[in-house]
Amino acid sequence: MSFQEVNKHAVLPPIISRSDKEFLESMQRYITTETERVGCNEEGPADEYYTIYRNVFDKVIDYVSAYKSILTSIKKEYDAFIETIKKGRRTAYYLHGKLKVLAAEPTALVYHQRRAFQLEAKVRIIENNSTVIQLQIDEMKQLRAEYDKKEVKLCSSTRQLWRPIPGMTLQESVNLDALNKYKRHLEDKYVKRKQAMSTEYVPAQKKADLDEEMVVLLKRLDIAESLNKDLQFRFNELISLGEYEQAACFAANSPRRILQNIGTMNKFKAIGKIRGKPLPLLLFFEAIFSTSHAFKRPINADLTLEGIKCGLSEKRLDLVTHWVTQEKLTFSEKAGDIIFAYGEQNTYQKPSCLALAQLIYNECGLHKKALLCLCKQGRIHEAMEHIQQFKDFTSDDLIQLITVCPQTELIICLTQERNGKPPLLSFGLAVLHLFSVDMKKVCIKLLQEISKGGKDVVEHLLMSDSFCSLEKWQEIADICLQNGFENLFNDIMFILRSQAGVSEISEDDSINLMEHVFW
Repeated sequence: MSFQEVNKHAVLPPIISRSDKEFLESMQRYITTETERVGCNEEGPADEYYTIYRNVFDKVIDYVSAYKSILTSIKKEYDAFIETIKKGRRTAYYLHGKLKVLAAEPTALVYHQRRAFQLEAKVRIIENNSTVIQLQIDEMKQLRAEYDKKEVKLCSSTRQLWRPIPGMTLQESVNLDALNKYKRHLEDKYVKRKQAMSTEYVPAQKKADLDEEMVVLLKRLDIAESLNKDLQFRFNELISLGEYEQAACFAANSPRRILQNIGTMNKFKAIGKIRGKPLPLLLFFEAIFSTSHAFKRPINADLTLEGIKCGLSEKRLDLVTHWVTQEKLTFSEKAGDIIFAYGEQNTYQKPSCLALAQLIYNECGLHKKALLCLCKQGRIHEAMEHIQQFKDFTSDDLIQLITVCPQTELIICLTQERNGKPPLLSFGLAVLHLFSVDMKKVCIKLLQEISKGGKDVVEHLLMSDSFCSLEKWQEIADICLQNGFENLFNDIMFILRSQAGVSEISEDDSINLMEHVFW
């Protein structure tokens, strides 16, 4: 054998450096570890298998710097080719489902035609029955007319000394039960007339007594006006001397609350602030609110509102809290709105303000605003009980609620069954609404929570949602795909396709015809 022949067949293997050997071993360990972790077999789920080797290819490109450009070009072409294949698979998946629906259309048409024939036959039966019943009614009317004529002739031909009882027929006049009933009616009528005589009609002497009472009341009015003038003089004197605290106490303890009015409040408001001394207006409200429990009637709504405004302007939430929870005041929607707005501007005091506003809204019967306060406090369980207690919340109200208070826990509670009852809000409509008002982050967080439950949770949501159409669920599936929730997209599409087809309707009359359109 010649030397050339030896060189032709005996080629030595390439010598691999230590660093190259360590790199290759690390890549092999990475491939083995990752395939075991994601559960890949030899063929493997295509996406995970492709992702592992794509990462290995990237590391090889970075390691072999001399061939980086050509390897990068090769990888780019492979990625484009694989993406084209995946897109084709999705298109084929979609067309396969649509083909199934199109294949079921002739069957649906046959069922619809059969049902149409059944309904037409039932209509003919109902029309025939109606005709028979109408004939029977006409016959009964004719017999009744003939009977009435005979009864009139009988009454006119007989000569009796009694007359028919007004409001009663001849048969009722000789029926004991009917007569007893009519007797009770006359007795009740007699009692009502007797009561009317004692209340609606009075003797002439009563007028003279009322005139004397009027004279006494006019004298009392004169005395009260004189007392009012004296009190105003003493009050104005204290104001002029700068004794604002005494003036406030004097106004709070005035007889019959003569000085507890808007005019007195305006006098304290006109004084303004005095350096180094409490605000005179705040002194006035402290005085009248602290003595309100001694009177039968609470402080009126206008003074209550102005007092709350004054306390909050002086940053005395502690005073306002005491007034609202302990004193005898008249609450209004405006008072609750002012405290609510103050809490929105002062984060540290927001929980206390929300609790006070909720108390006022409940007292005023403003259940929607009270519900908002509960949700903003994070008291979701109490909010759900509030909704169950006051059943006047519509879907639009709940949509507005999650817009103002977009909490994931709240939305999940509203869109799930509670105590065997259907959800209060459609999950699908809630998701679409959040995307329509640019609340994408909240919606993504909501989709993350739902995707954790798996396909069973998604199927339960879709099947129990009677307000969101299947076309809307198709939009939700597209949103999931656009935002990286590919598994959730596949689950929704699988459920939608599994509902395809038409079932045969029952012959029972109580079942209505239902149509299911999926595309």
